[in-house]
Amino acid sequence: MSELSEAVQLGGRGERLEARERLAELWERVGPKGDALHRCAIAHSMADVQDDVHEELRWDLAALEAAAAITDERAAAAGTTVAAFYPSLHLNLASCYRRLGKVDQAREQLAMARQCVDVLPSDGYGELVRGELARLERAIPPVARLARKAAL
Repeated sequence: MSELSEAVQLGGRGERLEARERLAELWERVGPKGDALHRCAIAHSMADVQDDVHEELRWDLAALEAAAAITDERAAAAGTTVAAFYPSLHLNLASCYRRLGKVDQAREQLAMARQCVDVLPSDGYGELVRGELARLERAIPPVARLARKAAL
């Protein structure tokens, strides 16, 4: 996890290519049958440093798939819960779908994120995710609002 943290820091400093290379090495070492928590964290981080939205989506989907394999016991050992992964994962998928023009899929992911956001604590991370969720909800109006607007 310390290597993952270093790669994330590279991405945060704008060294996206190097971050991708390090994360790809970690992904190869963990492998498709490796620890689901590590696979989820690596894929989630890899999505964040992609320059192409299709690649970002691919990694976000890999993170969601890995999250489904994380046990409650494994998450607890890492100091978290499995449920705490989902708001951010669905939020990121919604963002990708929006940027790809797949608005219905984006709305679906927003709804899933909204359904599970209450599991997040009221700390900086929880507030960050809630704020991003609200921002994206404003950027993607609900179908009912679009129908009202069209009727006017």
